[in-house]
Amino acid sequence: MGDKLHIGKMMYQWAVDLFPVCRSITGEGVRQTLNYLQGIVPSIQIKEVKSGEQAFDWIVPDEWTIRKAYIADENGNRIIDFKNNNLHLVSYSTPIDKWFKKEDLEQYLHSLPDQPDAIPYVTSYYSKNWGFCLSHKQKESLSPGNYHVVVDSDLKPGVLNYGELVLPGSTDKEILISTYICHPSMANNELSGPVVVTAIAKWLLSLENRYYTYRIIYVPETIGSIVYLSKNAEHLKENVIAGFNVTCVGDDRTFSFLPSRKGNTLADRVTEHVLKHSVNKYDKYSFLDRGSDERQYCSPGIDLPVCSVMRSKYGTYPEYHTSLDDLDLISPQGLDGAYQILIKIMETIECNKKYTTVFPCEPQLGKRGLYPNLGAKKHSKEIADMMNVLAYSDGSLDLIELAEIVGKDALYVHTILIKLQQSGLVEIVKS
Repeated sequence: MGDKLHIGKMMYQWAVDLFPVCRSITGEGVRQTLNYLQGIVPSIQIKEVKSGEQAFDWIVPDEWTIRKAYIADENGNRIIDFKNNNLHLVSYSTPIDKWFKKEDLEQYLHSLPDQPDAIPYVTSYYSKNWGFCLSHKQKESLSPGNYHVVVDSDLKPGVLNYGELVLPGSTDKEILISTYICHPSMANNELSGPVVVTAIAKWLLSLENRYYTYRIIYVPETIGSIVYLSKNAEHLKENVIAGFNVTCVGDDRTFSFLPSRKGNTLADRVTEHVLKHSVNKYDKYSFLDRGSDERQYCSPGIDLPVCSVMRSKYGTYPEYHTSLDDLDLISPQGLDGAYQILIKIMETIECNKKYTTVFPCEPQLGKRGLYPNLGAKKHSKEIADMMNVLAYSDGSLDLIELAEIVGKDALYVHTILIKLQQSGLVEIVKS
């Protein structure tokens, strides 16, 4: 018997490998991450956009390079060192080499009094600044005296990188899958999305027949999605029928769903349907609770049908944006659960056609071998499901709508429709 968690363990190992990499919205860490993922799925294309390029109301920032950063005491002991944890440095910190008195240094030190053992994640992308992050316990333990602050970094024109994978189907209509690659060492908020999406890419590549074209992108959050939309918005608006922002999918506490701005798109309907029929409980949010790249994909003027699929939603779990979001927070089981849900979502969309009956009134099932010669209780539920599916196969409902009405899982309803189609009782409505 095969290992049921084989895929979950594989994804977890990818996360382990990528965890030490210092990612930001630009720089070598992003390229290193994309190169690693490209080693798993060679058809991922790594693209670049130059600093200074306009993207709607934004400008691609200068590229950040960090070599070393530390704070040392008067004896040369490094009390905070970037090489020990890349969350110690405020992302995009500008260079400095200077001595500070403790009382002058404190304004540049960030900690969380409510989580005294956690190192916070802090950024300063669009204003030139520097700073260090440390646990509140460590901050409170700092002795009076002088401290040597060193940040050896560059902030100069370069490129912003993103990854793109387009898998053609029988139709040009597309399913968009987006995830981000811009945070340093955090497991659930950062790495769970890319590793699950990469496993989905491998699954899609294994399919002999794909009806829809799949567009998978790995972007730095916010600026990356804005840049991507600035280059592809018209194509996406014409072709994308459903999209999914995949983030925070590694823990095993819950599932979460954040709908698109309109709230009734195919992406919304299929995600909520699959969750309702696959898990005991899930948390549903409003678009008013948005906070990731669904902000850009659903914005006025773009308005793509994109929702967010998560386990514990970003911003709701205590480890979020801290050093506590480590490899212990995610698990093979958690990653595999998200993978299975997303695969089921894709399978349901692939099957989501409209069906109509061929004959008026109820057809004669017995002569087609669809009705038992002898009535038996064990067949009653199966026959009732079939008759209910027939009763609502009027050509106006897609698979998900029909399944919702009869109260069954869409993929189960699809097996009934295939059986009825093979018996000449229903046919697909041509679009």
